[in-house]
Amino acid sequence: MGIQANATTDNQLPKKRKKITGKQIAPWLFLAPALTIVITFVALPALGGLGLSFFKYDAINPPEFIGMENFAYLVEDELFRKSIFVTIYYVFGSLIPAVAISLAVALILNKKWFPLRNVVRATYFLPTIVSMVAVAFVWMWLFNPQFGPVNDWLSSIGIAKQQFFGDPKLAMPMLIVIGVWKVIGFNMVIYLAGLQGIDKTYYEAAEIDGANSFQRFRYITWPLLIPTTFFVCTMGVISGFQIFDQIFIITGGGPAQSTYAIVFYIYQKAFKEWVFGYASSLSMILFFIILAITLVQYRFMGRVHY
Repeated sequence: MGIQANATTDNQLPKKRKKITGKQIAPWLFLAPALTIVITFVALPALGGLGLSFFKYDAINPPEFIGMENFAYLVEDELFRKSIFVTIYYVFGSLIPAVAISLAVALILNKKWFPLRNVVRATYFLPTIVSMVAVAFVWMWLFNPQFGPVNDWLSSIGIAKQQFFGDPKLAMPMLIVIGVWKVIGFNMVIYLAGLQGIDKTYYEAAEIDGANSFQRFRYITWPLLIPTTFFVCTMGVISGFQIFDQIFIITGGGPAQSTYAIVFYIYQKAFKEWVFGYASSLSMILFFIILAITLVQYRFMGRVHY
């Protein structure tokens, strides 16, 4: 009986609460500034945009709940379908050459024998940190159809002057060239980090087995760079679907809507036509498109085991 009484008394004693130590609090204190920024300027606006997509709102009259009407109108919106096609054209038209050129440049600059490789690396990375607005004006001057130096050079070798950004067939390829030129430096740095993380003993063993340069790249370098390529492709798709600056400054969606990308369309709906609810529904569709493509990329490239 005494033992049972003691056991009952022990069970009734309040359990001591675990003290939260400074080591447990410290990580959250370090994360607090970044989390505050993300929640304030990313998470909350995204949730607000999702809610606004179910309303009719022009920033003057009170919001009017209309349910799924904004999303239903997307099916009938021909310009929306065209903007999606134009954006996909830009994304994949710029992604493949950007990855290929960046990897080639990184492979060359990773060689110790390459002269002034640090200077060349900085030169290639410079476009990444330059404002797209400044870049757009420079490219507009270079390819100006009347007095641009590129057209002067073409005339000197007997080729007729081109409209470039004023030609529906050339406008989007020109924007792709700008996008590739702008992103090569960033991708190159990522690939250099990936190359320098590969253990050199793999290459030494391959050389002993008689593997040539192409075989070493195919069976060692490329497979071990797949996680890096996954990151580069994911960032390329996300940034490609968000193309806006160069379209807004250079082409304005033209000529003949050949560069009318989805983000530019969202801008037109929201800040030109003041149809904020429909613009929010467009943004939600864009989010799910990017999410779907990212999941497909992860399915084929993200799950890599060595």
